[in-house]
Amino acid sequence: MKHPIHYDLSVLSELDIYLFKEGKHTKLYEKFGAHAMRHKEKEGVYFAVWAPNAKSVSVRGDFNDYSVDAHPLQLRGDSSGIWEGFIEGVEQGVTYKYHVVSKFHGIVHDKSDPFAFYSEKPSKSASRVWSLEGYEWKDVTWMHERHARNSHEAPVSVYEMHLGSWMRKVEEENRYLSYAELSVELVEYLTFMNYTHVEFMPLSEYPYFGSWGYQVVGYFSATARFGEPQELMHLIDTLHQNGIGVIMDWVPSHFAVDMHGLINFDGTALYEHEDPKQGYHPEWGSIIFNYGRNEVRSFLISSAMFWLDKYHIDGIRVDAVASMLYLNYARKEGEWIPNAKGGNENLEAVEFLRSLNESAYAEFSDIMMIAEESTAWPMVTRPTSVGGLGFGFKWNMGWMHDTLKYMGYNPIARQQHHRQITFSMWYAFDEHFMLPLSHDEVVHMKGSLINKMPGDTNQKFANLRAMYTYMMAHPGKKLLFMGGEIAQFAEWNYEHSLDWHLLENPMHAKLQKMLSDLNGLYRNERALYQYDEKREGFEWIEQNDYLHNCISFMRKSDNADETVYVVCNFADDTQSGYKIGVPYAGSYKEIFNSQSALYEGWDIGNAEAVEAMKEPMHGRDYSLSLTLPPLGVIYLKRIV
Repeated sequence: MKHPIHYDLSVLSELDIYLFKEGKHTKLYEKFGAHAMRHKEKEGVYFAVWAPNAKSVSVRGDFNDYSVDAHPLQLRGDSSGIWEGFIEGVEQGVTYKYHVVSKFHGIVHDKSDPFAFYSEKPSKSASRVWSLEGYEWKDVTWMHERHARNSHEAPVSVYEMHLGSWMRKVEEENRYLSYAELSVELVEYLTFMNYTHVEFMPLSEYPYFGSWGYQVVGYFSATARFGEPQELMHLIDTLHQNGIGVIMDWVPSHFAVDMHGLINFDGTALYEHEDPKQGYHPEWGSIIFNYGRNEVRSFLISSAMFWLDKYHIDGIRVDAVASMLYLNYARKEGEWIPNAKGGNENLEAVEFLRSLNESAYAEFSDIMMIAEESTAWPMVTRPTSVGGLGFGFKWNMGWMHDTLKYMGYNPIARQQHHRQITFSMWYAFDEHFMLPLSHDEVVHMKGSLINKMPGDTNQKFANLRAMYTYMMAHPGKKLLFMGGEIAQFAEWNYEHSLDWHLLENPMHAKLQKMLSDLNGLYRNERALYQYDEKREGFEWIEQNDYLHNCISFMRKSDNADETVYVVCNFADDTQSGYKIGVPYAGSYKEIFNSQSALYEGWDIGNAEAVEAMKEPMHGRDYSLSLTLPPLGVIYLKRIV
């Protein structure tokens, strides 16, 4: 028997529908999906879903024993493609799906709600009626100061992590921590490690745990694996109250093939392209969004805005931007369709990304929009008004590849590859860069960071300490994936905890301490971050000493007294009496040494302050004679 359902509603206005159809609605989550409301003195839920090629749509759920015809929705007009209705008596937490019958070939699907705020815990796939209201945020101070924390002139050191494998309760069947538990454990850890931000791998609901969250079905639904939406809010709130920003990976480049999701939603290619040369991703076996469809652009932009709005997210890292920009990405000749101009650029994706960044920054000017973009596409972080994509930051994949390759060579061979450690400075200021040592570098048989380093155990640790210290002094914001800070030997495994037991070994524990100290120093030395994107913040001292595997440079702020002098010795022997030119007379003190005994290093360096000699060198009036530790990096400052 069909139950009463009311349609004279005003949740979706004609203006909403117009903006949706124009691709300019940025807050569809306020209108679509399931919203508890009071209608004609009755408590219930308003449902709205887009399915223009459906013959009928009904809501089946706990409240009607999953009947396919008890609660049909009504089509809103002839052209909107929107089905809506109010169902009395539906309460918070009940599960539901849309029963969609297509106009074409009688195709029938049971679909989870694209706009659901919460879902069943996978492997179950129904949506849940859920209100996000009621949580009382306590991060007013953070939100007020966020503009300074996310600025290009701020220290940004990011800890990238996968919630499901950071720490597990081995004694409790290897279960992962909940949002609530992470609100204690993770906050304490990040505070101890002096990180400014944490980056969560995707939290939008996804079916297959092994996709790490990158195969999404619920673009407005925080994954139920770790708890309820309000518990995620509490985690973010607690991080904010402790001065830690939150970045979230977000995936508009492709979506999951699971049939309860967006694929073939109303029996047609609604969110995707119909032609597999455009709509199927050969590298990941997933489905590509149709960025040329206005409603799809509204959907995706609204998703990004949702996380910024409802969850107080401080930054969005947009995954796989390169795959969006190029029509021939991961495709052979004949497997892709050129654009209208005959080129390989996805012009519709370009316009989508520009609209995304314009919308996000227009409402949340103090956030970070970050592109994972691995090619030489120009002006990724330049304003859309001058033809850029409008991102705030871009991952510097070139720096990452060159640095790891260089550090992987035996020191004796580094002489022949010196350019790999210096080349990044030719383009370091072309974009607003972030330096990533991410999860992608420690999976799929690539080996862990410590195991990429050459030599015996002591040499591996020395090389790794040197690389981290060099990274912290290189222009650009910083990002390190979990496990790198404890020198985990094993590749990352999403099904297991990090190897925390390694901290029982002083080599691992002292490396962790070094990262904590290095983060703290980075945050306190303005010269290491203020001009990360400006040439005046960097000056070579000596870049061409390939015979000694050495480079040296200055990091500068707007105050010359704050300059940090960085000297890197990537050779495996001590350089005694090594001279570098400096601009001022006076004493120079070593403020950091990656080979300090504090970090289980070889305790070689400059324990006493070094006096500048009136001996011109490197185009400067004075010089220092230094002891450089093997496989070590030192920072110095002039004593004022």
